[in-house]
Amino acid sequence: MPPDMPPYARYDVCSTMTSLEIIDLLKTTFTERIGASFVDKHPRVHIEARDWREVAEFLRFDPRLRFDWLACLSGMDYAADAKLCVVYDLWSFDLKHQFAVKAYMPREQPHLASTVDLWSTADWHEREAMDLFGMVFDGHPDPRRILLADDWVGHPLRKDYIFPKEYHGIPAIADPT
Repeated sequence: MPPDMPPYARYDVCSTMTSLEIIDLLKTTFTERIGASFVDKHPRVHIEARDWREVAEFLRFDPRLRFDWLACLSGMDYAADAKLCVVYDLWSFDLKHQFAVKAYMPREQPHLASTVDLWSTADWHEREAMDLFGMVFDGHPDPRRILLADDWVGHPLRKDYIFPKEYHGIPAIADPT
C-alpha cells in the first residue's frame, strides 16, 4: 500500500462483507452523501457524481472492502429526470464480495471523475460511455472516441438521440417505403 494512503486504508481486516455491511460502512463513512441504498439482486448505493472519486478510492483501498476489479461500467439515461448515470459493478478477488455504485449527474453537464488509475478496465469502459452517452470523465488519460467516427454527431444511447438517415452517403436507416 502506498505510504500516502488515507488513514482508513490502514485497518487490518480481512473478511467477506455482506451487502448490508458494505452499505452500513459507506453510510457511516460518507453520511449524507449516500443517497438510496438497495439490498436486492443488484446490491448498490446511489451517489452524486461529484462524490464519486472519494467513494471510489475508499472502495478500492479500504482493507475491509478491497474492490480490486471493475467488472463493468454501464451508462444509463434518465431523460425524464434530466440525469445520466454510470453504474460501477465491483468485485473483490481477495474478499469475494461484490457491490455496485450508481453515480448520477445532470444531462446538461455530465461530468464525473475518471477511475482509470484505480481500475484499468475503466479505460475503455469510460470511453464507450463517453461515445454513446456523452459523459465526460475528468482526468481520463485518453478521452478519444472508441466506437464511433470522430465526426459522428451526437450520442446514440441517449433517449433523445435521432439516428441520422445517412452517414457520408451510406444509408443508415432502412426505409421500408
